[in-house]
Amino acid sequence: MARQSLKGWALLGLVTLAGPAWGQAYQIEDIEIEGLERITAGTALSYLPVEVGDTFDDSQTPEVIRELFRTGFFDDVELARRGDVLVVIVSERPAINEIRFSGNNDIPDEALEEALESVGLRSGRVFNRTLLERIENEIREQYFARGRYNVRIDVDIVDLARNRVDVDIDITEGPQAKIRGVNLVGNQAFDDGDLKGDFESGVPRWWQFFSSRDDYSREKLSGDLETLRSHYLDSGFLEFDVDSTQVTLSPNREDLFITINVDEGEPYTLTGTSLAGDFVIPEEELESLIEVDLGAPFSRSQVTESAERMAERLEREGYAFANVNPVPDVDEDNREVTVTFFVDPGPRVYVRRINISGNENTQESVYRRELRQMESSWYNGALIERSRIRLQRLPFVASANVETRRVPGSDDEVDLDISVTERQSGALSIGAGYSQNQGLLLSGSISQDNFLGTGNRFSTEISTSDVNRVFRMDLTNPHYTPAGASRGFSVFYREVDAEAANISRYSTDRYGFNVTYGIPLSEVDRVRIRPGFEHIEVNTVDHTGGRTGTPEEIRDELDEFGDTANLVKLETSYIHDTRDSTTFASEGRRHRIGMELAIPGSDREFYKLTYSGEELFRLSERFSFSVSGGIGYGDGFGSDELPFFERFFAGGIQSVRGYEANRLGDLRPLRNGQPATRDSNDDPYGGRLRTTVSGELFFPAPFAADNDAIRMSTFVDAGNVFNEPGDFDVGELRAAAGLALTWFSPVGPLSFSVAEPLNDEPGDDTQSFQFQLGAGF
Repeated sequence: MARQSLKGWALLGLVTLAGPAWGQAYQIEDIEIEGLERITAGTALSYLPVEVGDTFDDSQTPEVIRELFRTGFFDDVELARRGDVLVVIVSERPAINEIRFSGNNDIPDEALEEALESVGLRSGRVFNRTLLERIENEIREQYFARGRYNVRIDVDIVDLARNRVDVDIDITEGPQAKIRGVNLVGNQAFDDGDLKGDFESGVPRWWQFFSSRDDYSREKLSGDLETLRSHYLDSGFLEFDVDSTQVTLSPNREDLFITINVDEGEPYTLTGTSLAGDFVIPEEELESLIEVDLGAPFSRSQVTESAERMAERLEREGYAFANVNPVPDVDEDNREVTVTFFVDPGPRVYVRRINISGNENTQESVYRRELRQMESSWYNGALIERSRIRLQRLPFVASANVETRRVPGSDDEVDLDISVTERQSGALSIGAGYSQNQGLLLSGSISQDNFLGTGNRFSTEISTSDVNRVFRMDLTNPHYTPAGASRGFSVFYREVDAEAANISRYSTDRYGFNVTYGIPLSEVDRVRIRPGFEHIEVNTVDHTGGRTGTPEEIRDELDEFGDTANLVKLETSYIHDTRDSTTFASEGRRHRIGMELAIPGSDREFYKLTYSGEELFRLSERFSFSVSGGIGYGDGFGSDELPFFERFFAGGIQSVRGYEANRLGDLRPLRNGQPATRDSNDDPYGGRLRTTVSGELFFPAPFAADNDAIRMSTFVDAGNVFNEPGDFDVGELRAAAGLALTWFSPVGPLSFSVAEPLNDEPGDDTQSFQFQLGAGF
């Protein structure tokens, strides 16, 4: 037998003849392939450029070997002849069994695996040793993009049985290069500070101790260049361009200096706008949606936002694929711009079908009842977005996405594909904490926001502190009626130690139940009605060990009305809420008007009226300002009085910061030489009227600017309680100013404030530092 062998591409075309029989042409009677382990003979034969019955001679050898090498399956290929049988002898490349990473902290395994797959390397594929250098280069590029220029990569190939290998990649990431300076060259119209103020890349301010602003990444720099471009295009510089960007690395590869060269061009003025195209809604209405400043520098964002408003308006009429294209007409001589908005509504479409996926634990009807876009109706972009938001606000939904899909073969129909990602809807928690007002807190609760997949909420709570001992059980159906009205049931038991809460010396035991109905008036307005029953028992404190007991005012009231009371209550409230979030809201408003009645027939008959409101204004992406206030007033019916255990109190971290919890009150002698809001023991007795007001500027914490779970604020609080409306005096309002921090930590919310009273009087109980902590385990 004569054999011809080619060792790799470097030997292609070289033929060694072994006897005259090899050089003679012959008709292939059969083809045999030797050396296969994982690849089937059929697969290998499919790549051969010859087949049984063909005439073969040595001139075809390079082509056969070349085609087999092109498959990437083989390290070596040899051809031989046995009579009229063509023998192909191969040596397979090993298969990758597993790719393992070690030492990578900055980039997760999944991201590195994705990068290697782009160069043809992943588990199960054939391993080509020529890829080793590409493997190292690809991973190095990933780290260079993150500013880690001292990265070291070691690749180890471990041979396994059955012609397999493991690829072990050990990474020493090294320190991340830090940005030491960002320089702008060529800017004349704007100062460096104005342009770099919104950059994510740069040198942190002196007070940003934990900022990642000086961490370099290509993606972050690209975003900063787009921010720079937007700044100029919104200021009329249509010809603005970034000429070049240089990133200079220090010799130790740990310091970076970024230089951005810009060409500003000349500013242009926007002098006019016009509409063109197909007006399926009145042209005047579309024109009203164009909000640009004529005679001012051209602003790309104003033009883009105007086009988006028109497209959204068309979507509300069913034009799902409407396009409004603003085209500028530039007068270079006079440096003026006019913009024509070309309106292409496209076909008006219906929503044929709405498909919901991802609801593994929830009945589909629970999601469908939240939808505002209906099937077989006109497509409405605003209703679709509102539907998505309603779904995403459900406590058992982590995210909701909506995709619009054309119906094949139809120009006027679309399907909506809604995918939801569900989160765990039940929780068992045991908690502990401490607050200055309530002391040691212990709590345990079981809650299920999606009971048996129905969307109903069930919860039970047991908690104890120096002030309260509470047991509560609630069950709520948020969609008791098809119109979205809710109904909930609640039973409770609560012990309150008033003395531990910094007020008069007595305690109460309360138990009862109520039923709550919530009636939606609109997407942002709701009315709640809560009838219920409550039993109250008041416990007095005796004079012992030199300590005074329950004051005479309370004892006299108990002598008149008894130390127990059965109350039939009716609570109603109206809530208007447009805030963008229920935690760290940055814009919107929330107003609540409430009334609580102990209706005639109760042992004590009284009413309480309350109002609270907050207006939030977004000042920038990270700054917002809040103005909030509240007022409460209560009194008895007929000859009855507002019970002492229902009076209003103020002061503390949740009321007027800078003053001790519940200790505020009008200190003027309005009753027998005694302040009406103090009892005969000189303890806070509360009042029938409470007023509070606050102004607060919210901003990211300087030491954790990138942490969305932490927010700081500077505030001014004011408020007080008065015995009667006629006692109200603006001069008696107590005020304080300070700083506050709130952190929604993994174990619960933590709140801190430092405040300085501004107009405290002798007898006021002030407290500059206040906090409330919680923890779970």
